[in-house]
Amino acid sequence: MTGLSTREGWPEGMRLIVRRVRPSRRHLKKLTAFEKKTGWRYSITATNIRHMWGIAGSHQIQFLDALHRDHAEVEDRIRTGKAMGRHNLPSQSWQINAAWMLTANLAADLDAWLRLLTLHDSKDLADAEPDTMRFRLYHLPARLAKHARRRWLRIEQTWPWANTFTTCWNRLGALPAVT
Repeated sequence: MTGLSTREGWPEGMRLIVRRVRPSRRHLKKLTAFEKKTGWRYSITATNIRHMWGIAGSHQIQFLDALHRDHAEVEDRIRTGKAMGRHNLPSQSWQINAAWMLTANLAADLDAWLRLLTLHDSKDLADAEPDTMRFRLYHLPARLAKHARRRWLRIEQTWPWANTFTTCWNRLGALPAVT
């Protein structure tokens, strides 16, 4: 598509990459009239990357398309971080911002490690959003009781994710200690 652009002031060496995919159900509301008519969703990337030194094949369009699509993962992590508490930034105090950022990053890291180490085989929670994890696992309908000098976590048996939580808890307990 690079040669088809006739815009005034277009930077030298700028290339257009157009990707055509079948739209998923969540994209149907946002399609343009042309996309609804053709049944395809188009995404356009403008880039001035010509060749990345030391990376063979980096000048090819497939490499550039994959590079720009991979950046969507970065944007997804930013969105996830906002769901874990970064949406409250900035504050008026630098110290509060630093403490809040550290806390939000710790929460995001703990969430990611929990899913990686204990929920890797759970089809619905392995790649779950923070709100889903909060609803299903973190806001636990249970009681902490003391009996015979021991603490017992009494989980509501009718809770749909009780088995998932106990599996997760047992896998965490089985992890080797850090030496």
